[in-house]
Amino acid sequence: MGFLKRIGIDSYMLMLLGTVMVGLALPARGVAAEALGQVTYWAVALLFFLYGAKLDPASVKAGMLNWRLQGLTFAATYLMIPVLGMAFALIFGDLLGPQVTLGLVFLAVLPSTIQSSIAFVSMAGGNVPAAICAASLSNLIGVALTPALVAVLLQTGEGGVSLDAVLRIGTQILLPFVLGQLLRPWVGAFVRNRKTLTLVVDRGAILLIVYSAFSAGTVSGLWASIPPSALIALIAVMLVLLACVFGLMVGVGRAFALPVEDRIVLFFAGPPKALPRACPSPPRCSRPRRSVRPSCRF
Repeated sequence: MGFLKRIGIDSYMLMLLGTVMVGLALPARGVAAEALGQVTYWAVALLFFLYGAKLDPASVKAGMLNWRLQGLTFAATYLMIPVLGMAFALIFGDLLGPQVTLGLVFLAVLPSTIQSSIAFVSMAGGNVPAAICAASLSNLIGVALTPALVAVLLQTGEGGVSLDAVLRIGTQILLPFVLGQLLRPWVGAFVRNRKTLTLVVDRGAILLIVYSAFSAGTVSGLWASIPPSALIALIAVMLVLLACVFGLMVGVGRAFALPVEDRIVLFFAGPPKALPRACPSPPRCSRPRRSVRPSCRF
């Protein structure tokens, strides 16, 4: 265990890897999958209620008004990473094949995650109020911006805007947070004095999300449909892409002389991508092509 810690692998990292393995070997199906979805939903809602109960309203306001950080995070999500995604698609398109390349470009234009990015910011000691504002804003704007970017970059028809996405973000994320802020005078001290509670919910929510994702992939037959060579190539390309993105985030944070807490937000809230209901379904190609802009439809 001492050796693993020296190379950056702690017990939680091992739990994440174990969760991935369980999702691959023992996926949730049928009623169990539905129950898992409900548990995950309410775990995330509880997490944001705890954030609301714990955070000082003044710090939340300061996070909202931190325009430099909010602007950089937004630019990373919707400008820097889409440009990198297109560049990687052009460079590695022949290696990945048309379908996987299409997925890479689609991934690049998605909004930031909300749950996992904020949880990681919290665990790393970053500016949680600013992270909540950045991730929520990214997803709300992504309701309209992501379909537009998909239509432009992939030359598809217009993507739709889902009101359901806004309602989901509001009910699962923003409403629990606001309730926590309103109840803070009565429950705030209780939450602040029990840091283990927030930590367990933080990490537990991420484990549930990871298990749900890999479990759904297994049930749908995703892993069996991708040839091993293509999967290995995709993993290699994604690791290079992540290294480039995270390196740029570190460089941008230093160049703009952001405080350490804000650099953590930029690092965790800018690069992560998620497919919420705000986004169109991944486009489907009518026939395989070598180009990075295949003929697709929604």
